[in-house]
Amino acid sequence: MENELTLKRFAEIRRDLGHTQAEFARLLGVSNTTADIERGKTKLSGKVVSELLRQFKINPLWLFGENESKHLDTAKTSVIPKVVTVDSQDNENMVLVNAKAAAGYPQNIQDTSWYQQLPAFDLPIPEFRNATYRGFQVEGDSMLPHLYPGDWVMARAIEHIDHVSPNKMYVVVLQDSVMVKKIEKRPNSNNITLVSTNESYPAYDIKPFQIQEIWEVSSKLTFDLNPTGNHGLLRQLQESMEELKKQLKN
Repeated sequence: MENELTLKRFAEIRRDLGHTQAEFARLLGVSNTTADIERGKTKLSGKVVSELLRQFKINPLWLFGENESKHLDTAKTSVIPKVVTVDSQDNENMVLVNAKAAAGYPQNIQDTSWYQQLPAFDLPIPEFRNATYRGFQVEGDSMLPHLYPGDWVMARAIEHIDHVSPNKMYVVVLQDSVMVKKIEKRPNSNNITLVSTNESYPAYDIKPFQIQEIWEVSSKLTFDLNPTGNHGLLRQLQESMEELKKQLKN
């Protein structure tokens, strides 16, 4: 049986990541649930320990109570693209990830064959030269009024998390989701804060190791240019809500 500290720390990892016992079991390749591991009924296998290290950078020595450093190499977390695709002439091309494909993107991020199902093209515009770009479709309204559901963003690969700026928007690929956000790094904090431009969505903190890739949004592609259409109505609605908030505060 594992010692109590190890069991406590294993459960702490799951709670910090916000997973149920069933969800955590699925991520770690354990059948059904992690409840028996947390209760000490099932041994913490080497496979589970290696998955904790691989996916979440958990220090095995910390897990077994022999070290106080919970994560390994968080400062060196790589956010560069895991796969880059090329055309028949070996030139890098731009892969398009629509909203449906984005749901499977984090899980298939290193599977070169998975990218073959996605459309890819070369954009002969100077701004898209000398860097790796990828297109992502926007889902949801968390980045209103800058981005609307169904818009596409063209984004440039970022090599390191230190290269982000609070004034720009980014496609952030986490272990289980793809989202467009602003990124803030608070002084004296190891956390990364993800911020929506739509004030209805609160900012929230994540750990650097939870990020797989970061893409800096450089341009967008929108298909609704009617100023009196849905976008105009959405903007009016948002402005009305802001006005109502101010009145309630007063």
